[in-house]
Amino acid sequence: MRTALEARHLTKQYPGVLAVDDVSFAVPEGSCFGLLGPNGAGKTTTVEIIEGVATATSGEIYYFGELAGSRFRQEIGIQFQNTALQDFLSVRETLQMFQNLYNRRANLDRIIEDCSLGELLQRDNRKLSGGQRQRLLLAVALVNRPKLIFLDEPTTGLDPQARRNFWELIQGILADGATVILTTHYMDEAQVLCDEIAIMDVGKIILQGAPDTLLQERYQGLIIELPIADLSGDLAAIEHRVIDNLGVVEIVSDDIAASLKELSSHVTGLNRIKIRQPTLEDLFLDLTGHSLRA
Repeated sequence: MRTALEARHLTKQYPGVLAVDDVSFAVPEGSCFGLLGPNGAGKTTTVEIIEGVATATSGEIYYFGELAGSRFRQEIGIQFQNTALQDFLSVRETLQMFQNLYNRRANLDRIIEDCSLGELLQRDNRKLSGGQRQRLLLAVALVNRPKLIFLDEPTTGLDPQARRNFWELIQGILADGATVILTTHYMDEAQVLCDEIAIMDVGKIILQGAPDTLLQERYQGLIIELPIADLSGDLAAIEHRVIDNLGVVEIVSDDIAASLKELSSHVTGLNRIKIRQPTLEDLFLDLTGHSLRA
């Protein structure tokens, strides 16, 4: 499998702040790579450097083995988190306007069908719902038939159903062979879409790998979860790791039966106990000490 994108030793120095500190990674063609991190971690700056929106202090970007240049700019698509669409233009006019900026052009009818915009073509941009607007912005990112697509927080503000519909669109893009770089604040989104993730904090990549592999390496067992209000007595007697996370106790256990027996003398009620698989949210909290939404 070819490497679609490679970042080599990227740094970005602002006065008094090293925003990106020697970041390197490679993205295989046809895969979805997720870049995750809390606000201020450096992920947005890293992506902006790769996209060409910001200039690196040092480092290089390679696109299919060559330094990123004019070919790279013609063959990428970008869905920014916030994009101002022209007022008084229809959806169709918007797509045509953006497509005219490129030498490479996709089949507009197919994009319209894939992004479910057929019934919206005559609608003014100002009258689109949140989900409709995000579908249009994705379509705009596809008008040049890109081989590499950047999606920056693409489902922020969408309701759960709209988010899942958008995931299906992204999965369709990947199935067609495109490569996707995704930044997101939703751990479930990263777990569903990404073949590989890199978690950043204080300008560095602190962990990288396939989501399932990272979870298997980090956690040997399941998580018992219950409200701290349902516990009494000395929790120090519980041998497993205990976290007080916003009023909820989470106990990582590789022996659920033994852990429940151990908890029995400390629990006032059993009806609110949950047993679940570890998630990327757990991994992120363990690594950075705070929520991705912080």
